[in-house]
Amino acid sequence: MNAASEGPFGILLDIDGVLYVGDEPIAGAHDALGELRELGAGMRLVTNTTSRSRRQVCEHLDELGFEVAVDEVLTPAAMAVAYCDERGYESVELIVSDGLREDLAQFGEPAVGARVDAVILGDVGARFDSELLNRAFRLIMDGAELVALQHNRYWRRADGLALDVGAYAAALEYATRREAVVVGKPAEAFFQAAVVDMGLNSAVMIGDDVEADVGGAMAAGLPGILVRTGKYRQDALPPEVTPTAVADSIADVPALLARILPH
Repeated sequence: MNAASEGPFGILLDIDGVLYVGDEPIAGAHDALGELRELGAGMRLVTNTTSRSRRQVCEHLDELGFEVAVDEVLTPAAMAVAYCDERGYESVELIVSDGLREDLAQFGEPAVGARVDAVILGDVGARFDSELLNRAFRLIMDGAELVALQHNRYWRRADGLALDVGAYAAALEYATRREAVVVGKPAEAFFQAAVVDMGLNSAVMIGDDVEADVGGAMAAGLPGILVRTGKYRQDALPPEVTPTAVADSIADVPALLARILPH
């Protein structure tokens, strides 16, 4: 746990699959969240959710009994805005949910026939069909950059596993022979921005996705703790990622951190 041992450390916490699944909080998650606040010098809930705005994420957490401030939640949308601003992109095609558009409000609809600088790809649920993907494909082939809000392969809904944005981004990458710019997890810049946002130099990441959460954090030099809830599947663990630690659920993480982190 060296990355978290030099001075105060923060807590980076995934949301869906760690605190709740669907509309059901995971047993012990409420108490664990409070205990983690006491252990860390700061906390950020880092989510790859692209179906809800940051405000809606907080509202959902509040409905489930979790007390979280809006500025504690970090989503890929803000990173996408910063990325496009840095490159001077003004004409941007948004393939995102209606709820997320409020976090991307600075981008209006591109003019008909105008050149598009970037395609921002997020979760649109059942709207992912051949017509939508073909539109994105053509824009990218015409020179637009593909900006994927995340690159998760799949996630766990209340009714079971479902394809996530990464699967559709990979299809577009394959067809266009162009690599997407990923601004959410597992991008190193996402984790680095979260640590900086807390005003700290180190943090511990806790998540249910061994690649996006744990692998991404560890590539950024942070310890990664994997929980066996949400999308966790023993048979899907990649051999190239070895978590710093594994816990049955978020309820077990505070005691785990208290044992292995310096005081």
